[in-house]
Amino acid sequence: MSITLTEKAADRARGYLAKQPQAQAVRLGVRNTGCSGYMYTVTLAEQITADDQVFESQGVKVVVSSQNLPYLDGLEVDYAKSGLNEGFRFRNPNAKEMCGCGESFSV
Repeated sequence: MSITLTEKAADRARGYLAKQPQAQAVRLGVRNTGCSGYMYTVTLAEQITADDQVFESQGVKVVVSSQNLPYLDGLEVDYAKSGLNEGFRFRNPNAKEMCGCGESFSV
């Protein structure tokens, strides 16, 4: 099982973590929404529970709940700017389909 961050994503995550000293890690997850079924979530984790799987990539601690792990195993997270838009980008080997806007996926 693995979750990886590109250097750009790790740099951005380190910036968020530096601004929130109580945060222990970046938490990745999914929620039911969007036109394809699931949407990625990225938050800061102030606590790590027994239900969480902890990964480290590029020196950044990444947390995923065991409930979300089947959807995210093998995920690569990047960070990109395109015109006026910027944000995390996800390459998920489990995604069977993605919506046209790239914000949601199905498995």
